[in-house]
Amino acid sequence: MGVIFAKTAKGQEEFVSRSGGLSPRVRRVLILVDGRRTVSELRELVAADDLTHTLGSLEELGMIEVCQSPSAASQEPMDRLPSITAFRELPEARNAKELDMARNFMINTLKNFCSLYGPISLMSHINSADSHENLRDLYPEWYRLIVESRSGRRRAEDLRNDLLKVL
Repeated sequence: MGVIFAKTAKGQEEFVSRSGGLSPRVRRVLILVDGRRTVSELRELVAADDLTHTLGSLEELGMIEVCQSPSAASQEPMDRLPSITAFRELPEARNAKELDMARNFMINTLKNFCSLYGPISLMSHINSADSHENLRDLYPEWYRLIVESRSGRRRAEDLRNDLLKVL
């Protein structure tokens, strides 16, 4: 499961009235956003290299917003997004360099996409994690903070994919 966007009331109004002056390509993306398709699924349907930018623009215009799937909402507390990972199998011989890369990536993305002082306790836990398993336990909170930030939300899928390569 990945990030899922849904139309807002303003997006629904634009869908019906075409009053927002959207280009045909951006309007098509708005039409495809249905509250069920993930960003990855949208990417398969839209032949646009800038889907992330288009989704970000629609979000800034207030026409779409990140939503949570109903099945995930019933399984997880409201303050936590479900883990959407497909963690790779860890090799028997653990690579300390990959652990450092994952740790640094998580901390640096929190610094860049969230307020510097907001996630300080999470950054402290990430910094003190001594195994991939410990970092994986911190992943859902990291991802939630990234998705909740305005600029991080646009890049959440790419950031998630990059992190999962070393985590």
